[in-house]
Amino acid sequence: MDKFDLVIIGGGPAGLSAARIALEAGLSVTLIDRSISLGGQLIKQTHKFFGSKAQYAKTRGIDIANILINDLDEYKDRLHILKEATVVALYKDYVITVYQFNKYFKIQAKSIIVATGASEKVLAFENNDLPGIYGAGAVQTLMNLYGVLPGKEVVMVGSGNIGLIVSYQMIQAGVKVKALLEASDHIGGYLVHASKLVRLGVPILTRTTVKKAYGKNKLEKIQTVELDEQWNYIEGTETEISCDALCISVGLTPLHQLLSMAEIDMIYVNELGGLIPKLKKNYETSMPRVFACGDVTGIEEASSAMVEGKLAGLLASKSLGFIHPEFELLEKNLVEQLNNLRQGPCGVKIRLGLEKAEVNSHD
Repeated sequence: MDKFDLVIIGGGPAGLSAARIALEAGLSVTLIDRSISLGGQLIKQTHKFFGSKAQYAKTRGIDIANILINDLDEYKDRLHILKEATVVALYKDYVITVYQFNKYFKIQAKSIIVATGASEKVLAFENNDLPGIYGAGAVQTLMNLYGVLPGKEVVMVGSGNIGLIVSYQMIQAGVKVKALLEASDHIGGYLVHASKLVRLGVPILTRTTVKKAYGKNKLEKIQTVELDEQWNYIEGTETEISCDALCISVGLTPLHQLLSMAEIDMIYVNELGGLIPKLKKNYETSMPRVFACGDVTGIEEASSAMVEGKLAGLLASKSLGFIHPEFELLEKNLVEQLNNLRQGPCGVKIRLGLEKAEVNSHD
């Protein structure tokens, strides 16, 4: 069994950022990702980022992924990358089981950073397994990676930033977005994204959801229904919309399974997407020298994931005796960046979730 100093599970924005900082600190790093390409969600994001220059504002997600990947090139002598490799188990003795190319093997680490990200939530309604019903991430993959349209006439469910952005991208590609449904009484994402859809004539129907899907071998139409303040169906408000694709963007949930397998202390925080690890101030979990960052610790924007990744890489390196030459300045600057990203009305939900998690965190 091979043994490594620092193993990072997940090669998305958080994992790549953590790897760069740990390499700068002098560590040897093993980076494991289940995909054929590094970059995580960034590689299918063609929209330009908000934020500041430090988080690559005005740069497209796919370009940010390339920047983060290329930043690792100068450290190839201390970087070991395993792609198309799925971590299927994490044990209390720091042993990791990996499945790659039809083979299982085990490795052991002195320290581990879990940056596994998140998976899409699903929506329960009759016939929700018909072909033509997709998650927003699947639509992004089809369009932005493979150049395949999900359909000709699409209904979007969910008005968070992803739902709004993917709707706009579909319109740019020639798809007719017939409506955007939102169960809440207000739009969940940035109004700048929503205003683009309104100007293009897309009706945004709040307090509305999908009740049923129709079709023999594939999706042909959906039935919508209005919701009351307790999220119950309002009978008699049903309406049918013909469409050949339905895109569901109702949020993400942290991919916590590896952390739970190792019996790391967890807490359920609805505002952060579900079950997350309890973290110390240095991003360490209840299992010494196992750190977590990015969406696995709570759903936020990719900009926050990159900053958290850098902090986790900085602090995990310190735990192994590798102190970054600019440790104090870098830590202070990264904490400030993270606080700035969580300010304003769009950060209210995140701040509330973090307060709940903090109450139950370790000292």
